[in-house]
Amino acid sequence: MKITKLETLRLKERPNLLWILVHTNEGLVGLGETFFMAETVETYLHEYVAPCVIGRDPLQIDLLAADLVGYLGFRSTGAEVRGNSAFDIALWDLFGKATGQPIAQLLGGFTRHEIRTYNTCAGTEYIKKATGQTTANYGLDKPGDAYDDLNGFLHRADELAHSLLEEGITAMKIWPFDMAAEKTRGQYISQPDLNSALAPFEKIRNAVGDKMDIMVEFHSMWQLLPAMQIARELAPYKTFWHEDPIRMDSLSSLKRYAEASLAPISASETLGSRWAFRDLLETGAAGVIMLDISWCGGLSEARKIAAMAEAWHLPVAPHDCTGPVVLGASTHLSLNAPNALVQESVRAFYKTWYRDLVTALPQVKNGMITVPPGPGLGMELNPEIDRAFTALRRVTDASTL
Repeated sequence: MKITKLETLRLKERPNLLWILVHTNEGLVGLGETFFMAETVETYLHEYVAPCVIGRDPLQIDLLAADLVGYLGFRSTGAEVRGNSAFDIALWDLFGKATGQPIAQLLGGFTRHEIRTYNTCAGTEYIKKATGQTTANYGLDKPGDAYDDLNGFLHRADELAHSLLEEGITAMKIWPFDMAAEKTRGQYISQPDLNSALAPFEKIRNAVGDKMDIMVEFHSMWQLLPAMQIARELAPYKTFWHEDPIRMDSLSSLKRYAEASLAPISASETLGSRWAFRDLLETGAAGVIMLDISWCGGLSEARKIAAMAEAWHLPVAPHDCTGPVVLGASTHLSLNAPNALVQESVRAFYKTWYRDLVTALPQVKNGMITVPPGPGLGMELNPEIDRAFTALRRVTDASTL
């Protein structure tokens, strides 16, 4: 089997999402996905990846991954690594289709057939625009959707917790400190802002007690001293983990943070490559290893990171607040990795717009998630996607190199 062409697809309506379709001479097509700066990553895939891989065997997954590590951008979550990640996911999908097996089986088999999921409390419009990870892109100005969980945790956290428990979901992730961080560039939090950000935790605990685990997302927005202050203030609420409390560019600072926080550190979707995660593990402050399959190097890199974490006796928790293919690929990893703790999902996504994009989704039931049946990912892009959306396709094959 040989790769004959790379095809990419973007949607004007969802400008952060990018899909790659890896075509072969045997008619099999692998599907991959990444998120953020889709047009930039698309250019990289056609300019750099396509000439490297067209005509080669797509089942030489580790060799192709190694050959795509370039002179620059190799130790980041930049455009190069995001492009390589999407391509790698597509190769695993191809591997599954060629063998008739689901990806979890190919990774080493199913350690479990379902895993606990937590709800990331976003709304349907969260990070929809290509304007970055800022509160202006949180979709807060469009309240009223059935799954407006972001406004929910900010204003009705008690009702939101009850709503999730009714669906069997016993863990939720919220980020009420972000607005305060933007006011001061993360240098300082006032007492009124601190009190306001703590209010959702108080409401949840008063409403449902310890029935709900609460993860806290900080989006790397805080400097060390206020991050430590916030961690101490959160202690009475018995939070499950603290995710990216500071930017992951000074890993040694995590030791001081860990001393101030009763909750373990969860980090980090912003790290790319197993070498970056090795440095995190070697700090001695690592807790839950959070990785994003579409940003860290793909399934190939993610499974190696998971194995490294296992050697440190630490769990992994794959990230997904991006797109449906990444949710599927992440769930396959979570069902394989013995040290997978929990799988992220966003009900505001998988109950609404994810359904318009793909033919199948991981099933969430009674707080557990599993993969759809079938080989590879078990999903394809919706065959009507070009009619339903403003689709932008680009193809590179041997004739255009």
